[in-house]
Amino acid sequence: MFLGQYVHTIDEKGRLTIPAKFRGGLSTGLVITRWLDRCLVIYPMETWRSVRERISSLPMTDQNARDFRRLVYSGAMDTVPDGQGRINIPQPLREYAGLDGKAVIVGCDTYIEVWSPEAWEEVQARVEQSEENAERWASLGI
Repeated sequence: MFLGQYVHTIDEKGRLTIPAKFRGGLSTGLVITRWLDRCLVIYPMETWRSVRERISSLPMTDQNARDFRRLVYSGAMDTVPDGQGRINIPQPLREYAGLDGKAVIVGCDTYIEVWSPEAWEEVQARVEQSEENAERWASLGI
């Protein structure tokens, strides 16, 4: 389970250090790709397999399904963290998410999101400032 948020540096070679608390869940491999809201997502390989199955089951005749596949798969990369817990984030993925020097790593239970600090600040402000959150989230059944 991935919980919490961490700020880490992306070095000049494009490497991001995964928080130590998250490394165990990623030691057998991961997939990193573009995600919704202009962030990146990291899935442990085991979780990625079920996500991939769900995406693959979407109808090929549906334009939204094809576009979603293109978003997710065209930027996807599988890798294993190195001995220091780092992964390389290719330049196109860094550009997509606006990552330049720092990244906010956010645990979301079964996956991890990677945000630029500025974009994460906007998301937090939107989520935390809304007085209608209770009504907005009631429809989720929680």
